[in-house]
Amino acid sequence: MAVTADIGLIGLGTMGSALALNIAENAAPIAVWNRTTARTHAFHAEAADLAPRITPCDTLEALVAAIRPPRAIILMVPAGQAVDDQLAALTPYLAADDLVIDAGNANFHDTNRRARAGLSFHFLGMGVSGGEEGARHGPAIMGGGEKADWDRVAPILTAIAAKHETEACADWMGPEGAGHFVKAVHNGIEYADMQMIAEVYGMMRDGFGLPAPAIGTTFERWNNGVLQSYLIEISAAVAAATDPLTGAAMLDVILDKAGQKGTGRWTAIEAQHLAAPIPVIEAAVAARNVSARLDERKAGEAVYGPAPERLPAGMLSEADLEAALTAGKILCYAQGFTMTAAAGPAFGWNLQLPAIARVWRAGCIIRSAMLDDMAQALTEDPARNLMLAPLFTAHLKRSLPALRRVVSAAALHGHAMPALSAGLAWFDAMRTACGTANMIQAQRDFFGAHGFERLDGADRPHGPWAMA
Repeated sequence: MAVTADIGLIGLGTMGSALALNIAENAAPIAVWNRTTARTHAFHAEAADLAPRITPCDTLEALVAAIRPPRAIILMVPAGQAVDDQLAALTPYLAADDLVIDAGNANFHDTNRRARAGLSFHFLGMGVSGGEEGARHGPAIMGGGEKADWDRVAPILTAIAAKHETEACADWMGPEGAGHFVKAVHNGIEYADMQMIAEVYGMMRDGFGLPAPAIGTTFERWNNGVLQSYLIEISAAVAAATDPLTGAAMLDVILDKAGQKGTGRWTAIEAQHLAAPIPVIEAAVAARNVSARLDERKAGEAVYGPAPERLPAGMLSEADLEAALTAGKILCYAQGFTMTAAAGPAFGWNLQLPAIARVWRAGCIIRSAMLDDMAQALTEDPARNLMLAPLFTAHLKRSLPALRRVVSAAALHGHAMPALSAGLAWFDAMRTACGTANMIQAQRDFFGAHGFERLDGADRPHGPWAMA
């Protein structure tokens, strides 16, 4: 088979198809293969004007033969065993200097394992964010592996990536699974951002009694201010949408039961291993799990009555909700970047926090105007918690009183706000020099003789209960 492509792609599902079209249009001729041959040819036929830049292949051997050596092949297959199976299937056809790029939602531990497995070809793990629209028109791309391998394909990847002004939102994060780790943190922040928006939506619906279109108008207005972001933008759109079957507000006919693919859960689990507290993200993951327990929630309501109550007039304003959401967002991102910083020493990666913030400024699901300021703050001092950066301390000092009012009103009137409440509790703990862990240390010493440090520095590491 003649060489017709500069890069290959395996897996023509929703994301793979969109990414292949993006590459064909903006970067290079591409060869494609799908496990189902009919899908390969249907995709090629549907590519219309881009079809001449796409080579459909019926076999893996044909795919490899169509790509200019040294070859680069992107995998867009489900995470887990499917990736290992595909790597094994490719092995007989690839040369030592060929490169395979796993661009799926892999667990970064799997990417670490594959990078260390002694494959007979080069391997990159690559986080891709932005959904189908991003994959087609410009995603955020987070690479992990050998820097030389990233540099080899960087011209194609930066060509297809989203652009913030003129800067491509694609970068090398570090070796092995660093790219997939950064993508996991991104997804954890995404869970939390979505949950906090949902909590504020719930307060407007149940606490203020606003209909969905009015809530959509509020989100649309917020998107012109400090909260400007993709998630606020789409929240306005979904709240304003009408169900074509019933004519009701679209939100009012959607079952209150959120799905997940596990990436947020991975972030929460890894944070525990790193001893990096991310309570807003953990609360958001738990909230999705609670949402899945619909029968139990119905049973609880039957016994106790519905929890959310209408707020007394004037107790909260929409401005309070906007400010509370602003504070929650800053606190959530601060936790995510702190967790990322902890991963560097743990895994031997030199993760560059400013570069991560810059990659997230466009293309990805959590893109927002705030990330530009975060990139600047992290450039000034990467080791400083974002909640202590001057720009964000100013934001927090203005918005924290509203967050307190919102969380307090929610607690008093039965509105579940796990993520915003967790953010407030974390903030209060992080601004308290003398907390309550002395009681825990005394308890641990009492029942287990674990010892403790003393404020006066004296060499008496046990309490009097240990001297009986």
